[in-house]
Amino acid sequence: MARLAGKVAWVTGAGSGIGEAAALALAEEGAELVLTGRRPAPLEDVAARIKAQGGTAHVQPADMMDAAAVKAVGAFLAEKFGRLDILVNNAGLNITQRRWAVLDADGVDELVRGNLASAFYAVTVALPLMRPQKDGVLIHTASMAGRNISMLSGAGYTAAKHGVVAMSHTINMEECVNGIRSCALLPGEVATPILDKRPNPVSAEERARMVQSADVGDLVRYIACLPKHVTINEVWITPTHNRSYVAALNQKL
Repeated sequence: MARLAGKVAWVTGAGSGIGEAAALALAEEGAELVLTGRRPAPLEDVAARIKAQGGTAHVQPADMMDAAAVKAVGAFLAEKFGRLDILVNNAGLNITQRRWAVLDADGVDELVRGNLASAFYAVTVALPLMRPQKDGVLIHTASMAGRNISMLSGAGYTAAKHGVVAMSHTINMEECVNGIRSCALLPGEVATPILDKRPNPVSAEERARMVQSADVGDLVRYIACLPKHVTINEVWITPTHNRSYVAALNQKL
């Protein structure tokens, strides 16, 4: 049985990685998808795969760092459906120059706008559509960098993702009376294209031991399919072979 039949799901960063996997998983459950990202071609590819499996998907390209572009997607949602049931607030980025010794103002702006401001823009579009129906779930890809502070992700990305976690919890504080649920989803290392931005290359062998995009997509599916009276406020998903744990084990005490 398609558990999300009749539901409308908006996925940002839907052209690859976690967003792509989440869109495919939600479509398998019968949701009608709206796919957003900066590059139209990957979105069209994901939409074609959804349609080939009998699903429905609409491509709405937008730069999530552009508030006006995000509002335009919101206008499409309002006009086309008059509702929104699921937001997968997944768009994000990192940069190669992460350490304070090389981080400059342009890099700070890109990190904050690409990970925190963009997430806020999506929420300001989603909530007005969810409140009248007294229902809706928001799932934010926040990263383990949203809880743990380390040098791996860099200062800007870590700070921005901490902000996304805080944002998600404040949504539950205010919107629980409207039947709206918000989940901060915190993946550890996931084998997605963002790894290509690492200052040090990640090998194919290391990527194979990481969480895969489809694993996170299945978790998004699970959260989206929960009954209305249940909220998963925050959830971690990490590789069993956790490289930070392994590094700690190998330290000489």
